[in-house]
Amino acid sequence: MGRDIDTTEFTREDRARYREKVKANLAALHQLVETNRFETGKRTLGVEVEVYVTDRHGDAAPINHALLERIASPDFQTELAQFNIEFDVRPRRLAGKCFAEIEDELRRALNYAQEQARTLDAEVLIIGILPTLTDFDVTEQNLSANPRYKALNDVILNQRGEDILIRIEGDETLETTANSIVFEAACTSMQLHLQVDPLDFARYWNAAQILSAPLLAVGANSPFFLGKQLHHETRIALFEQATDTRTEELASQGVRPRVWFGEKWLSEGLFELFDENVRYYPSLLPICDDENPQQVLRAGDVPRLPELTLHNGTIYRWNRPVYEVSRGRPHMRIENRVLPAGPTVIDAVANASMYYGMLNGIASGTPPLWDMMSFEAARDNFFGAARLGFGAKLFWPRVSHEVPVTELLLKYLIPMAREGLQDWGVDADDIDLYLGIIEERTLNQQNGAGWQIRTWHKLLDEDYDRPDAARALVRRYLELADQGRPVHTWPV
Repeated sequence: MGRDIDTTEFTREDRARYREKVKANLAALHQLVETNRFETGKRTLGVEVEVYVTDRHGDAAPINHALLERIASPDFQTELAQFNIEFDVRPRRLAGKCFAEIEDELRRALNYAQEQARTLDAEVLIIGILPTLTDFDVTEQNLSANPRYKALNDVILNQRGEDILIRIEGDETLETTANSIVFEAACTSMQLHLQVDPLDFARYWNAAQILSAPLLAVGANSPFFLGKQLHHETRIALFEQATDTRTEELASQGVRPRVWFGEKWLSEGLFELFDENVRYYPSLLPICDDENPQQVLRAGDVPRLPELTLHNGTIYRWNRPVYEVSRGRPHMRIENRVLPAGPTVIDAVANASMYYGMLNGIASGTPPLWDMMSFEAARDNFFGAARLGFGAKLFWPRVSHEVPVTELLLKYLIPMAREGLQDWGVDADDIDLYLGIIEERTLNQQNGAGWQIRTWHKLLDEDYDRPDAARALVRRYLELADQGRPVHTWPV
């Protein structure tokens, strides 16, 4: 969905033509796999980080256009709301000192963005959901200027035909309505990419689904929204509801949501997900390109499949397939969208190391864990981890019916991640440093969500009212994040 668009109005003919082009793209994708055109044998990772822009008091600052002009780098882009920006890390081989290199690149990028923000009397903050957000922040007036965001907003609301109901039951209950999709922009994340061979796609995607629950529990950083304490990772429920094109009746009929964990393990590979895209989801932005994929294939070239990739970009799986052509060769990636941003650069890199290590461990295990675990159990684990963070209990094969996530991490998953990274040739010092942070965080049971919740209650005990407590929390978060120490060491 990073693609720029020229129009925001679509006809019935546009939609019919787009559907046929998506199907033609899908047929071309089959041919590319069957004729072995894909780049294989390359293990490359990539990272994207979304961040908030705040004023010096800790409130959202809708100034991303001015800030991006100051930054003046193609590595930084707009996001949905004017109080967000995103920056990308250069793809690199998953081996050696890749995680130390990512930490260095992220730290330099964030420091530079912070320097530029402060010339505007603002701050840059990596956090899942900003605790100071109010109803006035998440309105259509704060959509970023790019026409694609306006188009996406209008088509989602038009397909739904009514305002979006947001209801989240956690430690407290939030119930409100939204007349734009800017609520989605409250959710900032770190997206992790891994290039995989097409024939290996199913086992890596299944593994990514399984590990999403413990990854979410250890990395939770979004306990507040609109002044309410909700889930440890409120992003999950909020993002699902904020982009839901279904009315209550369609949801009751079993129509799939746009934000989706899924419904079954993959057995046939990446085609199953793209087939689902075509069969289950109407287009949101039916923009047709001039490319004819069959002509491109007959000419011996590789098609970009623009309609298929645009359609895929409007379906927000927590683990999403990504098709891309680079240096004349097509490749497939899995994009993990589970983790929130922050709290610090070193925490974010530790989370990434845990993800990639577990991914290798689960994907290469025999017999496969997904043969011993129902998909429903993996889904229940995921939403349980979002609600309770380190307090969650998860079903895990070979262990017990339910096990505390902290025990699962310390006894099984951190050692598995260590072996997975060693198998992929990651530097031993990197493994010790970043997985050591995950281990200490688990022992202390203090991730970003835990620190925020404890700090919030301490401030309320000191007779702060809720808005002032939220601002004090954000200012303290900024101060500690600037120091760069991992969150498990932060004092309350």
